[in-house]
Amino acid sequence: MNFLQPLKKYEQELIEDLRGLLACKSVLEENPDDPEAPFGIGLRQSLDYVLKLGARYGFETLNVDNIAGHIEYGEGEEIIGVLCHVDVVPADGKWDYPPFTGTVVNGRIYGRGAVDDKGPTISSLYALRLLKDAGIVPKKKIRLIIGTDEESHWRGISRYLQVCPMPDFGFSPDADFPLIYGEKGILQIKLSATRGSNLTLKSGSRYNVVPAEAEARNADGLEKEFLDHLKENDLAGAAQDGVLTLHGLSAHAMEPERGVNAAAKMARFLAGRTDNDLLRFVNDVLGDSRLKKAGFAFTDPEMKDLTCNLGILEINEKGGFVCLDFRYPIRWDKDGFLKEFFNLAASYNLTAEITTHKPVHYIDKDDPDIKKMHEAYVKYTGDTESPLKTIGGGTYARALRKGVAFGIHFPGNEDVVHQANEYIAIKDLLTATAIYAEALYRLTCEE
Repeated sequence: MNFLQPLKKYEQELIEDLRGLLACKSVLEENPDDPEAPFGIGLRQSLDYVLKLGARYGFETLNVDNIAGHIEYGEGEEIIGVLCHVDVVPADGKWDYPPFTGTVVNGRIYGRGAVDDKGPTISSLYALRLLKDAGIVPKKKIRLIIGTDEESHWRGISRYLQVCPMPDFGFSPDADFPLIYGEKGILQIKLSATRGSNLTLKSGSRYNVVPAEAEARNADGLEKEFLDHLKENDLAGAAQDGVLTLHGLSAHAMEPERGVNAAAKMARFLAGRTDNDLLRFVNDVLGDSRLKKAGFAFTDPEMKDLTCNLGILEINEKGGFVCLDFRYPIRWDKDGFLKEFFNLAASYNLTAEITTHKPVHYIDKDDPDIKKMHEAYVKYTGDTESPLKTIGGGTYARALRKGVAFGIHFPGNEDVVHQANEYIAIKDLLTATAIYAEALYRLTCEE
């Protein structure tokens, strides 16, 4: 059957359900003393909202410690997981529409999380509705699994997999179509300095986001030089009363070259004008996302370049730190790099620590389940040319022993993940829903 046909009657309802989820300000807020909302009230509201929708539409639901849950449909011993998340990165940058309302304009739904990952979450739920309404009872259990801190530490999905069995196969609708069969390793490192500075600097809030703004204070006497520097380098910002502000462009850490790193740009200006070890290291070593200047560049034929995102930079009177997000390809000598990189940091009087490490995730692209999913994509797009690929992003697919990333971004579309004015086109939302319904049918009803 063609799932786009029965989906037409649900279009407005789907849009409103997504708008309701986008209205939840689900940015992580650590609150470990509150078991009712350990990651903040916004995330608890988002989780509850999706689980209530699942129950309303006739599915079994489970809440795991208020930080994860699932919506289930189907029978049998095997489990197919669809791993989504309702947390979002902060709504940094300049927005044309309020980031937590779900504004509908010109066939698009704007809001933080529209594509990462609230739109895909609602799309996946409606895929289950399409199966149920068609009278299709899957021969395997389908579990729409909801996590709540994918953008940070993955504690929600980790706890879920402690309580519930690992799916036999699954996908995360949190990347690109046609399908992602491999994901780079993720290595996050924090470098700290104990020597402070009268000039203070603050930029960024997440390892995995290119910082869109940097602010330096106590920079008296540098205002004119800074404004001249901005003009010469085609940068935006301001300078007044010893406060320097530089505006960049936010982007996801998996493709840092798509953004303009305000922290790195500010460090470039300040490094030669103030005596600070951290600023010198950032300027000397971290000036480009491929680390070519420092001699650490690496590329792999299948997974492409090693990348580095400078996500957070802070300097104050007591010291400072920089937080880095590396995305590394298969066949990279991680241990050799760490030895050299840590020694280099020490030469700048910096201490280094690994804060997060997720190894490379890789599935054979000729696997029969992958072929079924690809066929579902081709059925609704007619696209036989776009290749299956690997990415630098880290999705919930790597939480599974056997899992891939599957949409929701279509080839050729604008990439707005982690950027201001994030949106999803309604047409794409509907097409993706039909693809997910088709893929789940093929994975659970065909031999």
